[in-house]
Amino acid sequence: MFHEDAPDPLTSRPRPPRSGSRPLRRVAFLAALFAVAATAVAGCGAGTSQTTPAPPVAVPAAPGVSTDPAALNGRDVNAWLDGLLPAALQRTGIAGAAVAVVRDGKILTARGYGHADTGTDDGAVPVPVDPDRHLFRAGSVSKLVTATAVMQLVEKGQLDLDADIRGYLDFTLPRSFDRAITLRHLLTHTAGFEERVAGLIDLTGAGADLRKALVTDPPEQIYEPGTVPAYSNYGNGLAGYIVERVSGTRFEEYVERNVLARAGMTSSTFAQPLPPRLRDRVSNGYDDASAPAASFETVGVPPAGALTAPATDMARFMLAHLGTEAGGVPLLSPPTLELMHRPALDAASLGTLADGPRMTLGFFEEDRNGHRILGHGGDTNYFHSHLQIYPDDRAGIFISLNSNGRGAMDSHDLRQAVLSGFADRYFPPTKPLPVRAVDAATTAEHAALAAGTYESSRAMRSTFLTAIGLVGRTTVSVHDGGRLLFEPGPLSDSPALYEEITPHVWREVGGQRVISMRVADGRVRAIGFDSAFALLPVEPARSSALAVPVIAASTVVLVLAVLSWPVGAVVRRRLGRAPRDPAGRTARVLSRVAVAGAVLALVGWGVSIVSIMGLQDVPSAALRAVQALQLIGLLGVLPAAVRLVDDIRRRAGWHRTAASGLILLALAGTGWFAVEFMLLAPDISY
Repeated sequence: MFHEDAPDPLTSRPRPPRSGSRPLRRVAFLAALFAVAATAVAGCGAGTSQTTPAPPVAVPAAPGVSTDPAALNGRDVNAWLDGLLPAALQRTGIAGAAVAVVRDGKILTARGYGHADTGTDDGAVPVPVDPDRHLFRAGSVSKLVTATAVMQLVEKGQLDLDADIRGYLDFTLPRSFDRAITLRHLLTHTAGFEERVAGLIDLTGAGADLRKALVTDPPEQIYEPGTVPAYSNYGNGLAGYIVERVSGTRFEEYVERNVLARAGMTSSTFAQPLPPRLRDRVSNGYDDASAPAASFETVGVPPAGALTAPATDMARFMLAHLGTEAGGVPLLSPPTLELMHRPALDAASLGTLADGPRMTLGFFEEDRNGHRILGHGGDTNYFHSHLQIYPDDRAGIFISLNSNGRGAMDSHDLRQAVLSGFADRYFPPTKPLPVRAVDAATTAEHAALAAGTYESSRAMRSTFLTAIGLVGRTTVSVHDGGRLLFEPGPLSDSPALYEEITPHVWREVGGQRVISMRVADGRVRAIGFDSAFALLPVEPARSSALAVPVIAASTVVLVLAVLSWPVGAVVRRRLGRAPRDPAGRTARVLSRVAVAGAVLALVGWGVSIVSIMGLQDVPSAALRAVQALQLIGLLGVLPAAVRLVDDIRRRAGWHRTAASGLILLALAGTGWFAVEFMLLAPDISY
C-alpha cells in the first residue's frame, strides 16, 4: 500500500532503496539506521563525505529507435519470456512468477515460472506456478478495480466525480482547506492526505473492517486538494467506501458482482480470508525461494490492495479495459472508458506539473517509446505486481512475483526488465525523441532555481513518524552547465542526470523518464516525477544538514555522560577523593535524570519506529511513556543551565564546566529535535 520513498507494502511505485523489494525489512532498516546512527559515537566523528557528480551520460542521436519490432504473437512472446524469466528467478532467488499478455481482444499467453509452493516448509514436492490456477496478491493493482467500480456508478449517474464527497459519507472527514475533496481527487491521489501506517497489513488472519479503518485516526490533510500528487491508500479506501455507501452493497460484494464477474474474473476476489473455493489455490508468499512461506496478508483497507487473482483473470481485466466484452455486458461503456483513461487533472489545478506524467481516473501514465501506456503497480510484503495496457495498440501485460528475492532491488528490477523489455521489443519508437527546445541561458536560470534538497510528497508530517523523512531524501544540483543531477534519481537508487527539453520539463539524459517543475515566487515548489508523486523542498529547519548533526552530536554527548557516571564513581573511590560539594546537588541530580530520560527516549523511539514500520502495533501506553521520557529530557534544560551557572560561579574547573555546557547543549539539541519533528505531539496516531 505504501509507495515512495522506500518501497513499502501496497505501493504502486517502489522507490529504491526505495516505491518494495524487501519493503518492510528495508523500511525498518532505514528507521533503525536513523535511531542507531544517532547513538553511534564513531559515526559522529566521521567527516562529511563528498559526493562526486556522475559523469555526463552520452545522448545517442535517437535513443532506442528501432523500425523493426518483433511480431507480438503467442509464439514470439513465449520464447521471449522463457528466455528471460527462468534465469532471472534463479539469479534473484524469487520463488515464482506469473505473466499474462493480451492483444486484439485475446489472451496471447499466460505463463507460470518457478513455484507457487517451494515445499520448503514441509519437505513436500514443489508445486510449479500455474497461471490459470494459482492466485497471486495484486497489491495496489487492486486500486484499478476500485476505480472501475467508481466509474460504473458515475456512468449510472449515482456518483459525481466533482461533488464534495462529504455528501456520500456517514462520518466527518477532517479537512484543513476550504476546497472540497472530490472523487476526482481521490482517484488521482490529490486529496492532500498524509501517509498512515497503522492497520496497513495484518498477518494474524484477522478480517478487515473498511469503515472502522477509515474512521479510526484518519490522516491529516496536508495539501490543498487537487494541487499536489501524493499517493494515498486512505484516499482510495474512501473511494471504495463511497461505492459501498451509494450502492448499498458491501464493497467486496459489489466488485465481485459488478466488476470481477462482468470481466470474466471468476477466480478472483477481494474477500479476506479467501473463500473456501479459492483457499487452496493461492500461491505462498516468500522472502526468497529458500525461506519459509509467509502468512496470508490481510489488507486493512481492502479497496487499496486486497485483490487476489490468477494471471489469466488479470488478462481478462486488461481486455475489459481495452473494450472487449467477456459476457455480453461491457465493464464500462466506450465513453466512460475514454474518460477513465485520459488525464484527469490539468494545469488549472496542477500548474506546470501537468506537463509531466499525470494520473488518469485510476491509472498512471507510463508512456514509453512514444506509445501511450496506462498502468499500475502494487506491492504487499511478499507479492510484487504490475499491470500495463496500451489503449491505442490494444495490448497489455501483467506480471506478478511471489517473493522479494535475495537482493533489495530484485523484485523491482525484474518487473522493470519485463515491462521495459516488452515495450522495446514489441512497441519500439518510430521516431527520435523530441529535441531540446530551451536556450542555454534560460536552462541555466531554471537549473539554479531547482538546486536543493527534496523529500517525497508521500510523507508523514503531523506525527512522530515525521522523523523518518530524514532518510530517502533527494539532492538536486546543477551539473555540466545547465543539467540537473538527482541523487538518487527519481524511481532509482542511482544518480540520474536530466536536461530541460521545454520550459520546466526535464528528461533523463540517455533515457525517457520525464519530470516537471512548478515554480512560484522564484522558487521550485514541487517536482513531479511520477503520476502520483512529487518531490517537495525540505524546510530549512528540517534539513538533514542541520537535524542529523544536531541529534547525532547530542546523542553522543548524552551517552558519554551516562557512561561517565560509573567510571567517575570508581575513579573517585580508588583515588580516595572526597565526595562532591553538596552545593548544587539538586541541579546535578535533576540534570542526570534528564540525561537518562533523553537517552531512554531515543532508544524508545528507535524501537517504536522499527516496530511500526515492520507493521507491528505499538501500544499507546508505550508511546506515551517514551514521550514522558522525552519531556523529562527537554525540561532538564533548566537544571542543566543552573548547574552550568553554578560551575562557573564556583570555578569548578574547565573540564567540569565544559562537561556541564555540553550536557546543556545536548539536552537542548534533543529537545529541539523532539519539538521540530513532532515527537511530543499530542496525537500519537500513525
